Amino acid sequence: MRVLVVEDDLTLAELIADGLREQDHIVDVLHDGASAIERAALIGPDVVVLDRDLPVVHGDEVCRALVRNSSEARVLMLTAAASVDSRVEGLGLGADDYLVKPFAFAELVARVAALGRRAPTRRPTLLRHADLTVDIGRHEVRRGDRYIHLSRKEFGVLEQLMRAQGEIVSAEQLLDRVWDEHADPFTTTIRTTVKTLRQKLGPPDPITTVVGRGYRLS
Repeated sequence: MRVLVVEDDLTLAELIADGLREQDHIVDVLHDGASAIERAALIGPDVVVLDRDLPVVHGDEVCRALVRNSSEARVLMLTAAASVDSRVEGLGLGADDYLVKPFAFAELVARVAALGRRAPTRRPTLLRHADLTVDIGRHEVRRGDRYIHLSRKEFGVLEQLMRAQGEIVSAEQLLDRVWDEHADPFTTTIRTTVKTLRQKLGPPDPITTVVGRGYRLS
């Protein structure tokens, strides 16, 4: 699941992001509202963890913009205001859930997971292509009767190729959908990950390299 964390407290933002990454989520981190609106439109996150008191553009306006732009992301709003009126106001803006600071991190993780399950356009969680089966919910891959253990990035690349159903997926698209903003677009990380993925899947190679364009399933 892709999560966008928007929090102007840099330390708290990184703590949230690191914890969510440990739960196998792809996490992008921003610290102001204007950047959040632009980034959300670009990456289409499943869940936005949104601090209410943001610089440049207030969190309330970010929430309104997501609704106005017909974003399918679920919004978990963070705030230091604990009053019922404040919570009601936040939910009235279009937020899907509300969490008061300070909070237990386990609760934030549980709420993010719950919001992800409530996404309006749930994509198939069991993908099949020839003798390959990918179970997204269980994070399992099988080729025929053989179970294949993949790293998070290898699994993410295979998921994107499976969802493309034979269409070409570019390296840029893989970087955007499987890695977060820390990925260096000038490294060989995509090529290296595809190479190890091919080795683990075994022959015959189900992945075709389309020179200059990307990858697709055979």
